[in-house]
Amino acid sequence: MLQCLEKLNSRLNRTLCFLVNKQIFVNKYSTMKYLNVAEKNDAAKNIASHLSKGTSTGRKGLSKYNKIYQFKANVMGQDCEMVMTSVSGHLLALEFSGTYRTWQTCSPLSLFDAPVFKYCPENYQKIKMTLEREVRSCQGLIIWTDCDREGENIGFEIIDVCKAARTNLKIYRAKFSEITLVSVNRALQNLEEPNKNTSNAVDVRQELDLRIGAAFTRFQTLRLQKVFPSKLTDTIVSYGSCQFPTLGFVVERYRAIENFIVETFWKLKVNHTIENLSVEFAWERFRLFDEYACKIFHDICTENPLARVLEVKTKPKSKWRPLPLETVELEKQASRKLKIHAKETMQLAEKLYTQGFISYPRTETNEFPKEMNLAQLVGQQTGDPNWGTFAQKILDNGGPTPRQGKKSDKAHPPIHPTKYTNNLSGNEKRLYEFIVRSFLACCSKDAQGQETIVNIDIGREKFSANGLVITELNYLEVYIYEKWSSKEIHVYQEGQIFSPTSIDIVSGTTSPPSLLTEADLISLMEKHGIGTDATHAEHIEKIKSRSYVALADEKYFVPGVLGMGLVEGYDAMGLEMSKPHLRAQLESDLKEIIEGRKQPEAVLSEQIAKYKEVYIKASAEAEKIDRALAERLNEQPAAPPASGDTLPVDMPAALKCPKCGSDMIVRQKKNNPTEYYIGCMSFPNCKNVVWLPNIVKSLQVLPDTCTECGPDYKMMKFEWRNNSISHIYAPPYTGCIGGCDRTFLEYLNININSVIKTSGSSAQVTSSNTSSRTDISVPIQNHIIPSNALRNPIEIGSNRGRDIPAQRNNAMNTTNIRMNSASNAANLDDNHVVCRCSKPAILLTSKKQNQNFGQKFYKCPVGKENGGCDFFLWAPESVNNAQSAFETPPSSSEQTTFNTTLMTSSVTVVCLVKN
Repeated sequence: MLQCLEKLNSRLNRTLCFLVNKQIFVNKYSTMKYLNVAEKNDAAKNIASHLSKGTSTGRKGLSKYNKIYQFKANVMGQDCEMVMTSVSGHLLALEFSGTYRTWQTCSPLSLFDAPVFKYCPENYQKIKMTLEREVRSCQGLIIWTDCDREGENIGFEIIDVCKAARTNLKIYRAKFSEITLVSVNRALQNLEEPNKNTSNAVDVRQELDLRIGAAFTRFQTLRLQKVFPSKLTDTIVSYGSCQFPTLGFVVERYRAIENFIVETFWKLKVNHTIENLSVEFAWERFRLFDEYACKIFHDICTENPLARVLEVKTKPKSKWRPLPLETVELEKQASRKLKIHAKETMQLAEKLYTQGFISYPRTETNEFPKEMNLAQLVGQQTGDPNWGTFAQKILDNGGPTPRQGKKSDKAHPPIHPTKYTNNLSGNEKRLYEFIVRSFLACCSKDAQGQETIVNIDIGREKFSANGLVITELNYLEVYIYEKWSSKEIHVYQEGQIFSPTSIDIVSGTTSPPSLLTEADLISLMEKHGIGTDATHAEHIEKIKSRSYVALADEKYFVPGVLGMGLVEGYDAMGLEMSKPHLRAQLESDLKEIIEGRKQPEAVLSEQIAKYKEVYIKASAEAEKIDRALAERLNEQPAAPPASGDTLPVDMPAALKCPKCGSDMIVRQKKNNPTEYYIGCMSFPNCKNVVWLPNIVKSLQVLPDTCTECGPDYKMMKFEWRNNSISHIYAPPYTGCIGGCDRTFLEYLNININSVIKTSGSSAQVTSSNTSSRTDISVPIQNHIIPSNALRNPIEIGSNRGRDIPAQRNNAMNTTNIRMNSASNAANLDDNHVVCRCSKPAILLTSKKQNQNFGQKFYKCPVGKENGGCDFFLWAPESVNNAQSAFETPPSSSEQTTFNTTLMTSSVTVVCLVKN
């Protein structure tokens, strides 16, 4: 025997050594395979082309818009198989759970606390399935999304999807600012970890935008459609925490113009003309708003109209070349100089980037890093017939010397061309040309000139004139979007005296500020921290599409009547909804999340609390919006809707759903409004429901919570329709349905599993193909209760009736029961209840004159006094109507009560359910 054991042990050791060596060999010589995911198909295609040096092979993915590219590459010193594919922006979307999605089933106020979840929209399912399929054969995942906030968040969406399909993945982040051969190869050899802080900041922003936007949009729309039915009946009156401050800038400028008071002014102007060269001298006082005073100064000057030259100064003057291009400046300059709207500008820039012609277009940096090879980039442009000569001149005169700004996002360089092309057309060509010319101008030198300033005196009044001679155009040779003109002036000498050609009084009027252009609006948004460089165009487009603003002369923003009325209404409440302060604080908090100085949960809760307080005030004073809009729409407002007419009433949560954690809300049945039920707000994702019997005439959820059941259960006030239970629970009865009074639950036919989280984990189901029955055990604390029993109002460890003698309760608390439930749930009469001494229990009927009179119960057939046990169990009141083991309870018309009370500290029940 001993020899056999030694041989077996030796054989096991040899097998173990073989397996270990085999694993070492596999780990050492097997080829790693990585799934690479970019943000868009064009980016994936170009990155794969660069990494494979043009040898990648393509195949179709499940989504026809997102191809798959395969190639080999060296990753961290190891030759690896690479699979490259893409998403199409965000893969997942954020949404409210269940009935919170629909406008008529919940109060807008509840959206500030409603449960939300991320899901994959239907049109992105094929992309998700491609990722899941491809990652299963890979050992690593490399994220190639854009290196900004949104790109980082998209990267984590990809990570979540892939890790759900394959858990043991090595995950890396490729950091790059341009899709060029050098940049993507450098990124592959310097892989990093994804930045969770940056992704968290986006998650916070997304959730806040959803909650705030949905709450205020529903509130405004549902109310105003009823108050102004002829004008707004089909209008969505949306709100966004960036939309409204953007609208506010337009309204504020419009008000400034509307309230502007024109004033007349007067000033003196001196002219000196010699041989057709006219020089005008400006008055030092500039202008006066008193005509009489101006005439006095004019009389003084004309009494002795000789001018004496006090000073002649000549000094160099420079016109500065542009700073390196960042996103906001690109949007503004494209709007001003190319007449291309910001939204189109960013779409074109994104396309140029994915094609590899320019660097990443979303950057806050306006200074080039010192190590960047600008001469190589300039050299790529020397062959162009329009600006190639200028590019060569930069190289010949010492190379690029860029003007440097003071901003850096530490992620991307300024926007610059990465590759020369002459195959573009339309606005794409114009934008590429602007980026190239801006880059070359930045790398050139300032324009130079000589400025002459002449100061004169006439009757002790001072006047001045200036002239300009341009000596070197420099950057202006290539930067065709700006002009700098010479201004000729006579030659004057200090002390020279001359007679002016004329001394005149000129009148004029003050002018209001001009309406905002798109470039002006973007500047204000940047200054006040509204949105980011990546979202400015989106917010502007949103207020245009909602008719909150319109364009005058296709250039200037003017507020629409709806936008103006909304802003005036909120202003009348004292709420600065259209001011930038609230949103600017959020943008500041998001930056601190990215830097790791604030926790996302803290920022989220703080911001929700702020906007929730604003919402409560706005809904209480909503008539001020009605009045403001009535004036602008020129329509008499209709009577506002009653609380339950259009706006859903604020339905307080009665308890937290034990199955999903969402609120459960009191509702009236559609087919019978006199009856109630308590439904989960996550329906249809969660179908948990509490059906209440028709004896409940009315009920009210109170603000107090149950001291026994905890903060998840609110106290409720019940009124009864008849006197069937009034003698036990006198109306109005205040109680809780959280399980502290199990008898109360039984009288209301409430399924215990629908109000109590009966297990720390889900039911453990063990099934056999060879058996016609399934054993189901659900652990509850220290007990094991059958799952079908848990789906009925069974009471564990408490009195069924309030007058049950204490000694009966004590006796029952020592019971250990085994209950064999027949496979057919409709035939529970045939159940064999076994007592603690393993004998079939006998069924008896209570003869005591109390509320238990006539109730059947089980007890030991021998009895403790005869050597048996003290087993006792109340039988079902109507075993033929016992409820099956449904996952969720049926409607109230179908629900019955399984009024079995188990009063024990150690219960074991095996439930046999027919398959």
